[in-house]
Amino acid sequence: MGIVETQEVQKPARWLGTRHVVIFLLFLSTVVSYATRVSMSIAILAMTKPNQHGHQVFDWSQSIRDTVLSSFFWGYILLQIPAGMMAGRFGGKMLMFVSMILTGIVNLLVPLAASLGDWKAVVACRILMGLFQGLLYPCLHGLIGQWAPAMERSRMGTFVYSGSQLGTVIEMMLAGVLAESAWGWPAIYYVAGATCLSWAALWLVFGASSPGTSRWITKEERKYIEYSTGSMDITESKRIPTPWKAILTSVPFWAIILAHSGQSLGFWTLLTEMPSYMDKVLKVDVKSSGLLSALPYVAMYILSFVFSWTADFLINRNIFALSTTRKIFNTIAFWGPAAALLGLTYIPAGHLPLAVSILTLTVGLNGAHYAGFLISHIDLSPNFASTLMGITNGCGNIFSIMAPLSVTLVVADENSAEEWRKVFFISIGFYFLSNLYFILFMSGQVQDWNEPKPTSSSIENGEQGESEKSKNLEKKDSVSDQKL
Repeated sequence: MGIVETQEVQKPARWLGTRHVVIFLLFLSTVVSYATRVSMSIAILAMTKPNQHGHQVFDWSQSIRDTVLSSFFWGYILLQIPAGMMAGRFGGKMLMFVSMILTGIVNLLVPLAASLGDWKAVVACRILMGLFQGLLYPCLHGLIGQWAPAMERSRMGTFVYSGSQLGTVIEMMLAGVLAESAWGWPAIYYVAGATCLSWAALWLVFGASSPGTSRWITKEERKYIEYSTGSMDITESKRIPTPWKAILTSVPFWAIILAHSGQSLGFWTLLTEMPSYMDKVLKVDVKSSGLLSALPYVAMYILSFVFSWTADFLINRNIFALSTTRKIFNTIAFWGPAAALLGLTYIPAGHLPLAVSILTLTVGLNGAHYAGFLISHIDLSPNFASTLMGITNGCGNIFSIMAPLSVTLVVADENSAEEWRKVFFISIGFYFLSNLYFILFMSGQVQDWNEPKPTSSSIENGEQGESEKSKNLEKKDSVSDQKL
């Protein structure tokens, strides 16, 4: 279903619908999940420094700390593709629930694992946390495809994924405060775990895999969403085979894979290593590091909405084509930070305000990627968006693993700004080349393989399926011409 077809549908009269509740819960899931990811980058500094409250201190080298930080991604990449396939076929509700409740439990166990005195126990917890959170993003993409009407998709998608920045900001500020408090660094993990469990309870009550499976939605809103999304119902998608050959040989899809990989390396280099950089090079304590490190993500959070609304304006007013708009904002998200990072590499160690300003610009401009490659999976194939996200997120997070490990391999003197410069050059190169490929080969058109032929096992249901399609088309033709 194309954009033109979905511009004229009857919008429900209610200003707050079930789709808004579901999208808000998905937004909270990214807030909470990213807070749990980022917590270690702040907590590990507190865990390795003497404190005034008698909490255990660990003598971990930079190499061990980078291994702990990167271990999250070892588990994270394993379930990306299976999660995408399962979410596409069976819906994302229970997978999301399992992901968050198990993530919460593991967070609660991290202080106990650390108290054993072996850093490998903490690594094991991080691997498990990554494994469980590996279910999350493929489910998110599939759920956005099911719940976000086409003309609201960019805004809703940005709102959901911008939660990662808000979670990062909250955790960087809160974790530093908790680490300095009487409760100490263990409180960071207890708060994160309790928050995950609370979200899981809310999602179990109010969440749903699709409008058709929600017990809260009205008939009017369900009809509006189902006519607008351009994706199959969950029950129908079970009968449709995944067109693996067409997907893996799709040039536009490879543009998304490379863009996701470049984004992951650049973003996670900054996210996981910024606190250490500020501590070792700029000599900022844990609490101040958390507050100052949060500023770039505040900028990214705010600018992401500016970029997404601007993108929708350009598309809906026919100023630019969908593919052109995606390329423009992906360029802002990639080449903008690349240029800012280049400037950052030549700032002397003592210039804290200038360094924070450029870091804020670097990360803030990256907020445009929500209107760039990140929503493009749904543009190419609404029906297989969760599977596509599983593939690209899995590939991208191989590069996320490289982010902290690159510091171990490249930085010989962790107090040297010149050594850190080498790490930034790697990110600059990936930002530039991955976006260049995206500009050259990305498409905004729904691909032919979005609606593959059903397998022989589904032929017996074909007559019934065609009948349902005919009914749906008849219903669609009778929909009002009221514009969104």
